[in-house]
Amino acid sequence: MGMETLFTKICKGEIPSVKLYEDDVCFVILDINPVLKGHSLVISKKPYPSMADCPDDVLGHLMKVAKIIDAKQRKALGSQGSNIIINNDPASGQEVPHIHVHVIPRFDGDGRKYFALHDKYDDGEMAQYGERLRIDA
Repeated sequence: MGMETLFTKICKGEIPSVKLYEDDVCFVILDINPVLKGHSLVISKKPYPSMADCPDDVLGHLMKVAKIIDAKQRKALGSQGSNIIINNDPASGQEVPHIHVHVIPRFDGDGRKYFALHDKYDDGEMAQYGERLRIDA
């Protein structure tokens, strides 16, 4: 996992950032291009390209820190909700091949619709997708 990314350079201090938190596994910075002010990124220190590459314990830790950041945003900014998002691989809009969690503070009436585009199932198609995606325990 020696791949250099924008985030590894930020972690090493080679690129400036506003750092909010850091521990042995991850660090948190403000997003330079926020959806709303306070939009934060929880970034693993090791550059795992996607969720499939990220160990479960690291992924769990990122989510634990995202929960802490959400609570801080609610207290410090007065947000009433949040979007917690991982763009997983380029098809999803992931721009940096280094796992990170977006924590976007949301406010009642902020006028932002993060998932503005919706698709519709044809008759019977939802059941077909259900069959294809069902996980056997």
